[in-house]
Amino acid sequence: MTSDSCLPLLFLIHNKLKILPEEITSLKNLRTLHLQHNELTCIPEGFEHLSCLEDLDLSSNRLATVPADFALLSSLLRLNLSSNQLKNLPAEISRMKRLKHLDCDANLLETVPPDVGSMESLELLYLRRNKLRVLPEFPSCRQLKELHLAENQIEKLGAEHLQHLQAILVLDLRGNKLRSVPEEMALLQSLERLDLSNNDISSLPCSLGNLHLKFLALEGNPLRTIRREIIAKGTQEVLKYLRSKIKDDRTNQNDSVPETAMTLPSEARVNIHAIATLKLLDYSDKQATLIPDDLFDATKTTLITSINFSKNQLCEIPQRNNFLSSLPEEMSSLTKLQTINLSFNRFKVFPEVLYRISTLEAVLISNNQVGSVDPQKMKLMENLNTLDLQNNDLLQIPPELGNCVQLRTLLLDGNPFRVPRAAILMKGTAAVLEYLRDRIPA
Repeated sequence: MTSDSCLPLLFLIHNKLKILPEEITSLKNLRTLHLQHNELTCIPEGFEHLSCLEDLDLSSNRLATVPADFALLSSLLRLNLSSNQLKNLPAEISRMKRLKHLDCDANLLETVPPDVGSMESLELLYLRRNKLRVLPEFPSCRQLKELHLAENQIEKLGAEHLQHLQAILVLDLRGNKLRSVPEEMALLQSLERLDLSNNDISSLPCSLGNLHLKFLALEGNPLRTIRREIIAKGTQEVLKYLRSKIKDDRTNQNDSVPETAMTLPSEARVNIHAIATLKLLDYSDKQATLIPDDLFDATKTTLITSINFSKNQLCEIPQRNNFLSSLPEEMSSLTKLQTINLSFNRFKVFPEVLYRISTLEAVLISNNQVGSVDPQKMKLMENLNTLDLQNNDLLQIPPELGNCVQLRTLLLDGNPFRVPRAAILMKGTAAVLEYLRDRIPA
């Protein structure tokens, strides 16, 4: 095989290979290696020398272990280990700093090493049809867009599993043993598809109604708080019903709990847990014309990194304080702010002050009237990885936005521009940025 050392692609799919020849490790320029549907039980020594390998498919074999040396495949972007006999994954897999797609479906995994939660580049994680009972936390997986956990034995989902998934679009928990859904699920403002079917869930938090879900599956649960006919009408009717329950609860609280200067507006309306553990100040969807001072008092001893005042009727930012159309310059002093949600307001341009908050990782400004963004200033926002500009008034997307390579999630649907076309948008952020770069004038 040495004479073929420049070979970039090798496909050996659907054969009866039981072992791989050691000579394969001499293919130093190999970028794609597909070995699915064979009878491999082990991987030869020296495999880690394939330093250029980007796409490795070992699915549908008979592998029982993955060698720790796999971590040395430093260029790997996609790794498919599905349909093998793996009982565990090596913790060293987290050293694959460029890995975006990890597929471990249909194995015998009972646990996932906590180290997986430190994989900063991971975008797609498939763990369906295993024997998982608990989940790892994902403190560094801020690029994770899809998490597939269907058909396991997971019994509990907590705030610690959700709090860092700010870019998540798809969460599949079908066919587990969940009995409840945490309130913190409502913090996943990017979530579009949530599958909770075939679990043991008897009730849902009403705050789920505030998510902008396109798909919500609930079939096969012993739900007692939502009538079957509502579920049968589909996702939007379920969300509408949950939102109505929020308003009902708020009315009941206002009738029964007199507000005084000594109490918060209502502990049921102010998520104390989110303030303390998630560093999130959330006072969204209250139909409020102002933010109560007592709410800010509750944050004095806590470092706040995210603020959500969306879906209100605010006319100005509180002076210490939804029809927001501008932000005060003083916000540039928020030197630890990571996420800001300005959706459903009246902004006509991207707020100038945000360009100067270098710590920002996510800007959610959908459903406004934004007509322009400055790509040169946005490129300087080195930590920005999520930008939601859906449903605004962008007549054109500046090609220079393609140079903002730090973006991992760029959402542009619902704007009146003609290019990029919908077909390009559907290919995802990387394809959109590449398309824009190709249109920059020479």
